[in-house]
Amino acid sequence: MLSEAQIDRSLGSMIGMACGDALGAGYEFQPAFGKQFPVSMIGGGLGDFAKGEWTDDTSMAIVIAQALAESQGELSDAALDYMVRTWAEWALTAPDVGNQTRAVLSSAQSLAQADGRTEISWQDAMKSSELVHQRTGRSGGNGSLMRTAPVALAFHEHDEHETYEAAVRVSELTHFDIEAGEACGLWTVAIQHAIHTGELDLRRGLKLLESDRASVWSRRIESAELGTPAQFTQNGWVVEALQSAWCSISTTSNGRPSEHLVAALEAAVRGGQDTDTVAAIAGSLIGAAYGKAAIPTQWQTSIHGWPGLRAKELEELSLALTSH
Repeated sequence: MLSEAQIDRSLGSMIGMACGDALGAGYEFQPAFGKQFPVSMIGGGLGDFAKGEWTDDTSMAIVIAQALAESQGELSDAALDYMVRTWAEWALTAPDVGNQTRAVLSSAQSLAQADGRTEISWQDAMKSSELVHQRTGRSGGNGSLMRTAPVALAFHEHDEHETYEAAVRVSELTHFDIEAGEACGLWTVAIQHAIHTGELDLRRGLKLLESDRASVWSRRIESAELGTPAQFTQNGWVVEALQSAWCSISTTSNGRPSEHLVAALEAAVRGGQDTDTVAAIAGSLIGAAYGKAAIPTQWQTSIHGWPGLRAKELEELSLALTSH
């Protein structure tokens, strides 16, 4: 059973993700800017979002949360099917869907139709993920890293290896690239550890990698800690998205938890480019370390989005994920 503090931190992961997402939405794909300019939930952006409205980052994570809550935390065929089918339906009208995710879901639909089926399966998505990778030569976008929080919550009682593997499997539904899976595994294990201990430790999952891959990611983490978010200009790539998010957290660690959380998410947005995704990624981890209590009340009352949810419903989903 989770303690009260751990429950608060699990709520903080989901709500922190959504707050980072909504905070960055209005600045998406704009250049980096300095501390003299304020950061707030201004709305607008690629999907002309309302103030406080989250984007595809949180929407896709909500689907994972719903699937895992229904399956009692089991990454079953039914849960995986629910994810890809709901994503496909959502993508038909969503104002902002990642190019790679959209391509995979479209390809999966084609596979199902060619087989005479009206609904896609997780196997269709997995095969399409690989096909898109083979066709384009790359599939290492940040679209699976942004949605890791629900996996960490659902697998909070599992060992870190199982948590890592679950994160990789969910990532592969849309992102075949091994680096996307590794990034998701590392971030998910870090969230799990933060919920349990309140510590921010992105290196926690390195021991789960092969030694050569662990060395690669260790250097990348160190580079993030020595840089600034604005240096990671290719943060649509999963590697630089992780680096930018971790840089935002690790270089703004002065002050109380609430001050650190706000400073980190503002830094993620000021870094420019894929601001909503980087801030959502950062929010899922720092929220897991400091909890819902550290997130500004104004942010919590402002956030909302598809499918008609607000912070209260995110809390309910988080509790469902951690109570099985």
